Amino acid sequence: MAIQRILPTVEQISPEVVLTSSIIQSGKIQRGRIVGVTNAFFDLNNIAIGQGKFFNNYHFDGGRPVCIIGEDIRAKFFSEEEPLGKLIKCGNTWLTIVGVLKRRMAKKENLEALGIRDYNSDVYIPIQTALLRFKNRALVTKASLKQNNNNSDGEEISASEQKEASNYHQLDRLVIRVKDSEQLQATAGVIARMLNRRHEEVNDYNIQVPELLLQQQQKTQDTFNLVLAVIAGISLLVGGIGIMNIMLASVLERIKEIGIRRSLGATRLDIVYQFLFESVIISLLGGLLGVILGVGSASAIANAADIPTVVSTWSIVLSFGVAATVGLIFGIIPARRAAYFDPIKALRND
Repeated sequence: MAIQRILPTVEQISPEVVLTSSIIQSGKIQRGRIVGVTNAFFDLNNIAIGQGKFFNNYHFDGGRPVCIIGEDIRAKFFSEEEPLGKLIKCGNTWLTIVGVLKRRMAKKENLEALGIRDYNSDVYIPIQTALLRFKNRALVTKASLKQNNNNSDGEEISASEQKEASNYHQLDRLVIRVKDSEQLQATAGVIARMLNRRHEEVNDYNIQVPELLLQQQQKTQDTFNLVLAVIAGISLLVGGIGIMNIMLASVLERIKEIGIRRSLGATRLDIVYQFLFESVIISLLGGLLGVILGVGSASAIANAADIPTVVSTWSIVLSFGVAATVGLIFGIIPARRAAYFDPIKALRND
């Protein structure tokens, strides 16, 4: 909450509490992960709901005993019935299922190589529920006091106690999304100073910044921009040649008109302006059609694929400017050819 309040560069924060417990339903039992999250977790990890709904404010109020299960949990415990509204026991707590996640299609070996856990096999609960009904490491209990006393007396502790002592923080992880990747390093530095101050100058945390992923993203984006620029340049060249051919054909068809205008007092510059104006108008009409198709395609992609698209005003103005420039450049040759026709020969033309 402090990070969200203090840092304007932070867009979303997803806290996580990961617990391992038994999962029981209708005589079936297995060990699995119980993950305390907020709804930001599903958004940051691009996880969609398959059945039911995500958590709401009521579920977060007072640690309600509700959960959202992964598709593998549904397939194991509810293969012959609908899971929504049913109860499932996690540890010593009965939870009501309010949603089932859509299956994330990924091979197990790929997930292990990337260091990503399998979201299909977890049970998700509101983070307040995890802290109130399961385990809150920030609380001082008899077990923690006993463990500390054993450590101070020099007595050995069990492997399970050592594993539990490896993480004494209330939260296991915070995933933070910044608004702009360029602000990532600066934001990470501020967060590190905040944590250092709140942890009493004890460096018992780890901040991971995906620099390699960001560098790869930047390289991919630069390559993509270069490819788009080449495609746009070829398209403009082909379009410009097409406009020039159209104007040259128009000049040949209107030789007599040119001769009449010249005989009535029109100068060569007037003829140049006439055909340049026509060339620019053709280009602007093509640019208008392209803008309509581009905005329509962006809107269709955003609605169909749920991918946010942005069409800025300056890009529309730039496209019209480029269209007018193409028409002006490729209209010069036909305009000059029309202007330098001999008026007498032009009038004799049928």
